[in-house]
Amino acid sequence: MISFLSVIIFLLGYIAISQEHLTRVSKTSVSLILAAVLWFLVSIGGFTGIGPALSESGGEIFGLVIFLLSAMTLVEILTHYGLFNYIYQKLVELNLDDKGQFFIITFLAFIFSSFLDNLTTTIIFLQISIRFFKGKNLVRSASAIVIAANAGGVFSPIGDVTTTMLWLANKFSAQTIFQQGFLPSLVVFIVSTALIGRTIAKSAPDKIEKVSRLGRTEWIVISLCLMSFLLPLLMTLIHLPPYLGLLLGLGVVWLLVDLAKLRSSQSASLSVSIERFFQKTDIASLYFFIGILLSVSALSHLGILEIISQKVFTNTPSVSRIIIGNITIGGLSAIFDNIPLTAAAMEIIKTTDTSLWVLLAITTGVGGSLLLIGSAPGIIAMAIIEELNFKSYLKIATLPAIISYGSGLLVWYLQYILF
Repeated sequence: MISFLSVIIFLLGYIAISQEHLTRVSKTSVSLILAAVLWFLVSIGGFTGIGPALSESGGEIFGLVIFLLSAMTLVEILTHYGLFNYIYQKLVELNLDDKGQFFIITFLAFIFSSFLDNLTTTIIFLQISIRFFKGKNLVRSASAIVIAANAGGVFSPIGDVTTTMLWLANKFSAQTIFQQGFLPSLVVFIVSTALIGRTIAKSAPDKIEKVSRLGRTEWIVISLCLMSFLLPLLMTLIHLPPYLGLLLGLGVVWLLVDLAKLRSSQSASLSVSIERFFQKTDIASLYFFIGILLSVSALSHLGILEIISQKVFTNTPSVSRIIIGNITIGGLSAIFDNIPLTAAAMEIIKTTDTSLWVLLAITTGVGGSLLLIGSAPGIIAMAIIEELNFKSYLKIATLPAIISYGSGLLVWYLQYILF
């Protein structure tokens, strides 16, 4: 009874969040109330191990929030030191209209996502998009970036958290996920970008705006910020949480700026304190993120996600059942957190066929793009781009995401039967 009631409440909360643009009720407030109510139901339902479960969920959420907070602060520093204005100027010099800029930015998001991660990539390229697009074109661009970042994260062992989970569990090697995952991911990106790109309104090329010339100190700070985004990979390789890498990078950048101030107080860019960038960070979006993750972790503790996985795969699934199950799990990733779904699938599926594990990485990584709230990049995009909401994404991107999802699966299947 408690489990059924929890699912109903979760779905009602989900609907309330999706209708924020109509009700004018903050999605953050709904997500926080939803999280507290669901865990209250877990408590009165007599379930055991609530303390350890909350500690485990809290630890995971802490890591994600610290990662996000550090990444968003580094992006604010890059903004202040003129990197995005510099990129904007260089792209404007290409004399492209909005459609041309759209294709370049989404392609770069797809590539960057493979060696940064899809969350960091989304934050960075949304900041770039804000400089190029306005109105509906900005919403379309943001939607395409979410899909591109999710697709790009699939074929790299560090690009998406579920791919990383499977890689660390030795379900496939880094070489295998690249060889078997790249083409399906590329097709997902090409199809979705082409479909959304058709709706980009034509506009005249932007005029070049003069920006301040970046000095040596600015380039040093920018370089250290960019290198900071590579440190999570190093931390993963030595079995430390990725957020430690960003914390290290942020600390080094902060120290450098403080030392540079002592040597040169004349630079306008150095006159701003790093503390100011924390004040500019969107804390409400982080609370929304926390609420969603806590809500899903409550469903996970109730065993609902594991039950779903068992129903999808059965106890001794055949190859065809595993394929269908993986595709279904991908669809469910549009609503539920793909991490517990993937974890449950890893326990249920008993196969040494690396191709089937690659399929699971593809479906859980790309499936989250079907709905805006289905992936961390989608959630953070909704927080950064005010005009982007559940309804606008559903209208603009869900159908292209579904078509590209099916196209990517077809490419995987052709690879599977041919090679």
